[in-house]
Amino acid sequence: MKPMGAFPREFVAQSGALTIGGRPADGWAVEAGDTPMFVYDIEIVAARIARFRAAMPAIDLHYAIKANPHADLLAAIAPLVDGLDVASSGELAKAMIVKPAASISFAGPGKRDDELVAAITAGATLNVESEGEATRAFAIGDRLGHTPRMAVRVNPDIELRGSGMRMGGRASPFGVDAVRAAALVKAILAAGADWRGFHIYAGSQALDAGAIIETQAATIALAARLAEEASVAPPLVNLGGGFGVPYFAGDAALDVERVGDALAEALASRPAILGKTRFAIELGRWLVAEAGVYLTRVIDIKQSQGETFVVVDGGLNHQLAASGNFGTVVRRNYPIAVAARMGHAPTETVSVVGPLCTPLDRLGDKVALPPVHVGDLIAIFMAGAYGASASPTAFLGHPPASEIVTGI
Repeated sequence: MKPMGAFPREFVAQSGALTIGGRPADGWAVEAGDTPMFVYDIEIVAARIARFRAAMPAIDLHYAIKANPHADLLAAIAPLVDGLDVASSGELAKAMIVKPAASISFAGPGKRDDELVAAITAGATLNVESEGEATRAFAIGDRLGHTPRMAVRVNPDIELRGSGMRMGGRASPFGVDAVRAAALVKAILAAGADWRGFHIYAGSQALDAGAIIETQAATIALAARLAEEASVAPPLVNLGGGFGVPYFAGDAALDVERVGDALAEALASRPAILGKTRFAIELGRWLVAEAGVYLTRVIDIKQSQGETFVVVDGGLNHQLAASGNFGTVVRRNYPIAVAARMGHAPTETVSVVGPLCTPLDRLGDKVALPPVHVGDLIAIFMAGAYGASASPTAFLGHPPASEIVTGI
């Protein structure tokens, strides 16, 4: 038997059955008409946003829609946040349906000219990732007769300790090295563009509050140093995000209130050049991951050389992350349950596998579950971020999973 992560506390069992948004899981499957499917509880997302607001009332909150760009979810989140962060023209188009372009920022190291045209025409902020990208944006702005809105994405000379994906303190395709950032700011100003500030992102999926506090303090100091070098105060400093969620056994939830207290202290004593600067934090996973459940139905149970395999109708083509093939080195189990027997004691050890013709299609590896029967719904938690949109949905031609947002 291998351990699994803990169930998010918001999901409860009524008479032993999983409920999502106050409704039994099988009710959502009936509404969708088929499995597999994702269900996202918007009340959980709203509670995350309210918790952030209480912990960091002076900080703007941006939603990084790469975590989950589902249209209904995005429409529900947009009024609750100050901005949306996108990383393609496709995401930009989705964001502009629900939020004015002036509150949208566009990052990514490989923006095509047509994407720069779309962002500049709309009035979104380009988080410029290189001098070459800035030069192309200047030329496009001149041709279109539009003034580009541009922030400088900085590859910081710091990293976020303990993060699942480190994006600073090393050679990187993301952003401009800190030693060249001030020169790029001067070039942006000289070109007559509308400089919007700095975007400084050091890492993601961190659960250590101390590491985030340390990184935020260093990021503020770096922003001040770059502002002094450029001789201009930034209107906005995006401190990045990095807030992690507890996917696996032994993970402890991030102490967001501790982070907020420390950030308030750091900003109270910030250098004078940042005195009128606004600050933002960009979050995706922390807002939506725990709000989602992936539901998939058992279609077969089989034995092989003393092991039991529960075969379900969904797999890594919909929920790649739970299979351990998205950003993890060692495969570990997401929280998983038999939806109709949430409160029941485990009685057997099984591996939950999908229908795809690859041994990688394993959603639960030797997990302890209550009795499982053909036709049961299996629930995989922590499915609200990097699920359907981050999975190889065309692989082997299976149909896409349905997606439903509760409470709208």
